[in-house]
Amino acid sequence: MKKIRKKKWIACGLALLGIITTIVAEKENKVTTKSVFAMDTYMELTAYGRNSEKAIAAAEEEIYRLDALLSTGNETSEVAMLNRDKRGELSEDCAYLLKRSREIWELTQGAFDITVYPLMQAWGFSEKEYRVPSVTEIEALLSYVDTSDILFDENTKMVEVPKYTQIDFGGIAKGYTSSRIAHIMKEYGVKSAMINLGGNVQTVGAKSDGSMWRVAIKSPYESIPYLGVVSIEEKAVITSGDYERYFEEDGKRYHHIISPKTGMPVQNGLVSVTIVCEDGTLADGLSTALFVMGKEEATEFWKAYHEVFDMILCDENAKLYVTEGIVENFSTELEYEVIK
Repeated sequence: MKKIRKKKWIACGLALLGIITTIVAEKENKVTTKSVFAMDTYMELTAYGRNSEKAIAAAEEEIYRLDALLSTGNETSEVAMLNRDKRGELSEDCAYLLKRSREIWELTQGAFDITVYPLMQAWGFSEKEYRVPSVTEIEALLSYVDTSDILFDENTKMVEVPKYTQIDFGGIAKGYTSSRIAHIMKEYGVKSAMINLGGNVQTVGAKSDGSMWRVAIKSPYESIPYLGVVSIEEKAVITSGDYERYFEEDGKRYHHIISPKTGMPVQNGLVSVTIVCEDGTLADGLSTALFVMGKEEATEFWKAYHEVFDMILCDENAKLYVTEGIVENFSTELEYEVIK
């Protein structure tokens, strides 16, 4: 009888352990999703784990906080007030973004420049009141485009902007936001998450089943669903393209990626640049900078910094150029060339 009773206890114990294991597994694999509209785009947040609901709620709050802080269209935002008052003490976020903007500006030799904002206004992209400015107007505004004109003390966080200079962190704001959300996810113990900010993607870890995240790269062409799919984990995939914002006037098409050197929408044969990188802020800035550079200069830039990022370029003939560091994790039905 004792042996039988002992076996029953063992059986009951194993059954209870199985139930507990199942409950724990269900909590760890719990998925929470949330759609958010902010920064003028639709966002999708997905997180797995027992704290996924709390992590998503905190991430949503952070998105709205940064949107209110960085929006040039919000008169009470820190950026709008700086553009108006021309000097002041920056918050931690804006100080960090200004520091990173200057670093990327130096790294890309001016291809990325946050002071291009007056030109964005002149072309109507900031207010969606599109127009083609005169050559004289463009030349005048170009004299105010230079990140090095901004005086900034990293220790005191005091900044001074020249009278006619205005800044806009739009070129790295989403990348910074996705990095902040990824950090929040990890603070809540989330080990698997995807942050999609209007096509700009950042992932935390791998998928809940251990496989890599598969991210489709948006196509500039109506006849092509997407350019390809890149498999990643713990990285950002951020794209800049001439199809995102544009207008047509007198049969000519003008897009929103303005060259800091010419003041004109960039026309160099590229239609899309995708950056794959661990740092979302850097990926965002480089996607714009390398678009401005064009294929040849972007290729040379990648060769100098290939350990930091990879890229996928798409030209006006729908041909892709994929750096060798990402090619094994990239699939496409389009013609492509590997950059080595």
